[in-house]
Parts: sequence; structure tokens; C-alpha cells
Amino acid sequence: MGDVLAGINSSWEFDTDSVLIRFERGIRTPKLFHVLGERRVPYEALSSVELVPGARKGTVVLRAEPRPGADPLMDAAAGQLRETSDPYRLVLPAEHEPLAASWVSEVASVLGASAAEPAERHLVAAPAAPLQFKAYDGKVSFDGQTVSFRWFWTGASSAKWKAGDQTFAVGELEDVEWRSPEVVGGRLRLVRRGERDRPSGGPPEPDQDPAAVVFGLGYGLVHESLPLAASVLEAVRAAGPPPRPDGPAAAPVPGARELPASVRPAPADIADRIRHLGELHDAGLLTDDEFSSKKAELLAEL
Repeated sequence: MGDVLAGINSSWEFDTDSVLIRFERGIRTPKLFHVLGERRVPYEALSSVELVPGARKGTVVLRAEPRPGADPLMDAAAGQLRETSDPYRLVLPAEHEPLAASWVSEVASVLGASAAEPAERHLVAAPAAPLQFKAYDGKVSFDGQTVSFRWFWTGASSAKWKAGDQTFAVGELEDVEWRSPEVVGGRLRLVRRGERDRPSGGPPEPDQDPAAVVFGLGYGLVHESLPLAASVLEAVRAAGPPPRPDGPAAAPVPGARELPASVRPAPADIADRIRHLGELHDAGLLTDDEFSSKKAELLAEL
């Protein structure tokens, strides 16, 4: 192979076993593509390829379909991406149709029987940590091993303030749920191991759940929140199931970093949070004991 197809917003370079997708950084390019930069997709990660007429006159569309489980980004997106933000979709001028058709034929010929089956592991890399974004009610960060939620006093519910800022090690998690901020009810929620098996009647509403952040207008945009969700999902799947209590200790993940030392928050941040706790206490949302306990926790961080 070795051919290159240059289309709208991206170009695809074909190797013998993979395609390298390079995304442009133009003004009209979806911001998600700016974050992704480039992605190498092995052909074994694909279930199908096709060439179809474009919606615009004089264009054709090259579309590849990843296997379920092969790409953490598409698994996290769960079909919620707009067509224009689909990284597996390349819009081409009609004169490139013969070359595109040739590539479709060649790739289709190397897709084996496994192409129709879900992938057993991720075959396409997620955006690399560290990553972070601001949701409506808190800031989310992921360093490769730990997800942290830090609540905003202007947006977080009293339930989240009572629970305090949260940290979740990858090993505690079973899954990540991402609902696009472009629809009502957008959120990112972490599913802890065994949570779905408990007869608890389901998780709390996202605005009350300390394991979730909610999106709002201008908060938790797709190009900020989806890459983080995909990176966390990749780390969770790589960690595998928890070791049995009587089994051998889990082997360290290659390339894993030690957890960073806790960063002390600024005194001004602590003062703001104590002030907000006082407002909750004055409003009757915190008891005297709850207020005293949370205040002592915050002061201990100084």
C-alpha cells in the first residue's frame, strides 16, 4: 500500500497492516480532531470498510467501522458522536474515488473471520493521560492511575459537598459512562467494581452522585470530556478483574507510574470551601456535627 488519501479535516496513510489517520487543526475542523492529533488504527481493529456517495455534490465518503471493544474512544462515545466528528469517516473529492475504492478492496480482503466479533482488548490507543476538563459541578482530572473530582461550590450539590472531593484508583473501577454534553442529561459517571451487581435500586441521580459529574452549557465539552473518558476506560480494561483474595498478587502494569504525592490546595481555596460549608450549614443542609467534621477535614489539608 503506502497510499495517502487527503480529505476534508484529515488524511489517511495506508500501511500494510494499519492506517495512520492525521487530523487537521483548521478553524472548521471539529475540536475533537484537534485533541486526537493522529491515530494509528490496525486493520485487525476494523469490522468493515465501505465507500458511499457524499451528502455534498462531488464528494464520496470513506467509512471504516471499528470492532466493538477495539477502540476505547468509540466505546466511550457509544454512538453519540455527530457524523462530522466521526474519526472513522473521511470525506473525499469525487476524483479520489478510484484510489479509495482500491483501498477498500485491499483492506476488505485482509479482514479475517474475527472482524465480525468483538475485540478481546483495545487495539487503538486512547488519548494519553494526564487529561482534565471542567464539568458544571466540578473539575475532573486523570493522571493515568487515579481519577479525581474536585467540586465547584457554585455548581455542586450539597450531597457532593457533604461527600467531599473524590479520588478513584483505576483498580476500583469497572466501567465509565459518558453521555454527550450536546444532549440533555450529559454526564461522566464512574462505575465501581461490583456496583451493578448490588440490589441497591440503581445509582443516585448524577447531580447527587459523588462518582459522577454533570455537564452544562460550556462545561464538559465533547473534545474535553470524551478523550478523558476513553483514557480512563482504556486503563480500567487494561487493569483487568481484581485479584482473588486467595490468589497471587496482581502483576504491575508495564509502564505504570507511582501515584503522585498529594498536592496541597491553596489556602484561599480552603477558605472558599469552608465559607461554602458555612452557607450550607446556615441553610440547614448540614448538621452541626457534619459542619464541624468537614471543616476539620479541610483545615487538615493546609
